[in-house]
Amino acid sequence: MTTKAQLVAVTMDCAEPRRLAEFYAAVLGGYEVQYAEDTYAGIGDGTTSIYFQQNLDRKPSTWPGPDKQFHLDVRVPDLEKAVRDYLELGATRPDFQPGEGKWVVLADPEGHLFCVCPPSGQ
Repeated sequence: MTTKAQLVAVTMDCAEPRRLAEFYAAVLGGYEVQYAEDTYAGIGDGTTSIYFQQNLDRKPSTWPGPDKQFHLDVRVPDLEKAVRDYLELGATRPDFQPGEGKWVVLADPEGHLFCVCPPSGQ
């Protein structure tokens, strides 16, 4: 039998860890900035965390493109309002949108992609 692991955290490379931690804490709501300095920051909800590690050589992937390594999916109660809110926080909206209106692909201030999804059943 394979040893089962509990996911504790995801770490994202970025140029400005403190800025990205503040961005995702605002987007995710229940997550608070737990630690922040220029080279490393973290947010968490008491169960899981997202860490941000400085990597000045990281280059955002092109979208669409084959070099995308991962993305986050977030579910929101009001898709249009959430997209407006996240754009005001510094996200951008790529031209290519594969969801045909079912979800919206955004990029955080450093180009990491994330999908904004409506409530289940919509």
